Amino acid sequence: MSWLVSIAKFLVNEILSQPAYLIGLITAAGLIALKKSAGQIVGGAIKATLGFLLIGAGAGLVVNALAPLGGMIQGATGAHGVIPTNEAIAGIAQEQFGARVAWLMILGFGVSLLLARFTPLRYVFLTGHHMLFMATMLTMVLAISGQSSVIVVVVGGVLLGILLVSLPAFAHPWTKRVTGNNSIAIGHFGTAGYIVSGAAGQLVGKRSRSTEDMKLPEGLRFLRDSMVATALSMVLIYVIMSLVFLAKVGKETAFKAFAADGGAAAADVGNYLMKSAMQGLQFGIAVAVILFGVRTILGELVPAFQGIAGKLVPGAVPSLDAPIVFPYAQNAVLIGFISSFIGGLVSLGLLTWVFNPAFGLALVLPGLVPHFFTGGAAGVYGNATGGRRGAVVGSFLNGVLITFLPALLLKVLGAFGEENTTFGDADFGWFGTLIGNAAKVNGGGGVMVMLAIGAVILGGAILVQKRVVDTGWDPGARRDAFLPRETPLAAAADAATDGGTGTARTYPKLAPPQGAPAPPAPVRD
Repeated sequence: MSWLVSIAKFLVNEILSQPAYLIGLITAAGLIALKKSAGQIVGGAIKATLGFLLIGAGAGLVVNALAPLGGMIQGATGAHGVIPTNEAIAGIAQEQFGARVAWLMILGFGVSLLLARFTPLRYVFLTGHHMLFMATMLTMVLAISGQSSVIVVVVGGVLLGILLVSLPAFAHPWTKRVTGNNSIAIGHFGTAGYIVSGAAGQLVGKRSRSTEDMKLPEGLRFLRDSMVATALSMVLIYVIMSLVFLAKVGKETAFKAFAADGGAAAADVGNYLMKSAMQGLQFGIAVAVILFGVRTILGELVPAFQGIAGKLVPGAVPSLDAPIVFPYAQNAVLIGFISSFIGGLVSLGLLTWVFNPAFGLALVLPGLVPHFFTGGAAGVYGNATGGRRGAVVGSFLNGVLITFLPALLLKVLGAFGEENTTFGDADFGWFGTLIGNAAKVNGGGGVMVMLAIGAVILGGAILVQKRVVDTGWDPGARRDAFLPRETPLAAAADAATDGGTGTARTYPKLAPPQGAPAPPAPVRD
């Protein structure tokens, strides 16, 4: 049996857990179904793979650019606690649960394809690393509750498969509002935050203009370039926080802030401030790399998915990682990041003064990386339904969610709850807490409760798909009535142009292929 375990681990660790390889294979399969030439198949698969590697490279740059800032914030505020990091907790768990994680993930992906084929939920989840994280979390909470290995793999695999097709469906009315069509779905386990943000935008922002329509004086028109605006904003944040940190801890400690990851310590105050400014500029570069990666992969994956739609899962919709929505409202990404982080700070204060003393909840520090990715996406969703107010309020609520939900999840992680990290995104928190508590029910009752939870989620997703998504409900319709000249963000008739030529860009529909693939997604240049 050891060779079977080795094969399973290889498939998970070397292919299925690597989004770039998974996307390349999916793209190749779609191009084969489209009967493209060998050169087109190889070229398209490699280009799609490179697109995801670009996204990963940008994400790595984001992490590196934010690391010193996180240390400054912690040092300036004196806060200590858990910093949610999916990669860290998954890595810690792999040594103990690696084989079960591998089998659970493979089974879960297979279940999701069957559900996509035979239910109205035609979503194919392509964010491989998030599949691995959710498989790891399910393995942990089920094993820690005392369930056998067979139950862990089988029940966990079924639950994972259900999530992979259900969560994109729940978010899809708002995703369609962002993209303007049915070509892609969100495939990221921060879905609860995006739904909350979109719903909040509906409530608070029906008269609020879009973040992308901010009127700037002529002398500030350079800020309409998203890369410039993002970099400048982060430079200001970095310099201000570095000054606060310097005043709090003194020169000797502050100058070492940039040496934690092997860099050189600052030589003097001027050098310290310029290092801070450089980190802000590096953040701007990181975001630009991510956006370029998104453009690259969409140019190959979405047309190729026409082949998948016609062969394996008719009407299939690819569910992709959170940065896939960033190009639709790039100002909203930055606003969402800042607002989500503020929501995390406010929530940390509530945990410190109220919920830790009263309920023993851990102090969850606002990790800048989850707040950037989920907060940025939440800002896009909030802006789609509520403009600037929607982006601010919606992403603030996302920050609250990704602070309190990890604190609740720690309660069901057993000894792993004593680690200094945990899973960070919203869906890990609510689903892990729910399943972890259900798994503790004695005897076979726990299995029945967990499967019942899965059945409710699946049934709810099918109901939403039939009654909401398929009927064309638009969560931003009321706002459009007050702002008649604003169209859904993806249409972006006044801004989303092809390289400034004035030609609007739209996603191709996932109908049976006819002729050449359509151009990629709309992009705000």
